[in-house]
Amino acid sequence: MAHSRRFEKDSRGFPRVVCIGGGTGLSNILRGLKRLPLDITAIVTVADDGGSSGRLRADLHMPPPGDIRNVLVALADTEPLLERVLQYRFTGGEGLAGHTLGNLMLAAMTEITGDFTQAVKELSRVLAVRGRVLPASAEDVVLMAEMTDGTIVKGESRIPESGKRIRRVFLSPPEPEPLEEALEAIREADGIIIGPGSLYTSILPNLLVKDMCEAIRTSPAQKIYVCNVMTQPGETDGFTASDHIRAIDEHVGDRMIDVAVINNEVPPLSVQKKYADKNQRMVVPDVDRIHRMGIRVVADNLLQYQNLLRHDAERIGAHILRLLRERTKRLQSG
Repeated sequence: MAHSRRFEKDSRGFPRVVCIGGGTGLSNILRGLKRLPLDITAIVTVADDGGSSGRLRADLHMPPPGDIRNVLVALADTEPLLERVLQYRFTGGEGLAGHTLGNLMLAAMTEITGDFTQAVKELSRVLAVRGRVLPASAEDVVLMAEMTDGTIVKGESRIPESGKRIRRVFLSPPEPEPLEEALEAIREADGIIIGPGSLYTSILPNLLVKDMCEAIRTSPAQKIYVCNVMTQPGETDGFTASDHIRAIDEHVGDRMIDVAVINNEVPPLSVQKKYADKNQRMVVPDVDRIHRMGIRVVADNLLQYQNLLRHDAERIGAHILRLLRERTKRLQSG
């Protein structure tokens, strides 16, 4: 707890950044941002209904903890072994197999405190998280999708598996109540980072929460969209970078994004083949089309490859820090 208070004190005066999303994409970016002089708030989707998160959600009537857990671990000041422990997924035991220890800790903390948001805060203190982690809404939210053939698919985990093309996604209940702390963080931000992450199942569920888009649109912050590097089967098959932005505009209105950060490096053919076997392709960086949408583009080699393609979190962090410093200079000179 002492470490957390020290960081809070040291981070005063740092640019305030709000990161919005979910899944592994957001977690990966946060690992890079937490090393920079930034005051970070992560707003995380609570629409997951698959795996361990879905089971805890159904059994304990709590918001799904999986994406929150990943973000907490990404921002935590922990030893590598502790991170492995938090991410450990049990393989045996009646009722235990499939659960991660981090999810169970969030479930336990929710029952102890009586509130999921408070549970996230308490676990953040225990893990000495560098920043704040907030659920987009404390309500029980279900993600729905209308497909291009008119059918409705219910549940975040079922949407990509439907074999159909998505026309739009929406929440049930519609416009769930937001967390006031999340809205306040957006209003006070210097930069708002949307993505990377699953477009329809990680990013848009946050933006569809009541008052979230209005808070983003009216915030004086610079709004930065970090586009995915690869398409996702069942969600963004064949999408270019501008298609991702267009989908956001169609759901929440245009003029949401000021700057798009996109990858322009082509993966090696061996890597492309590995992903093609899973029906994934590189997201084409159609820069000119994004410019015509009135959006500034930062295009760079953002790829990092180990076993999987990931964003180069360090390079993206450097771009974000530069954009925020440019904004500060403009404000000071204006």
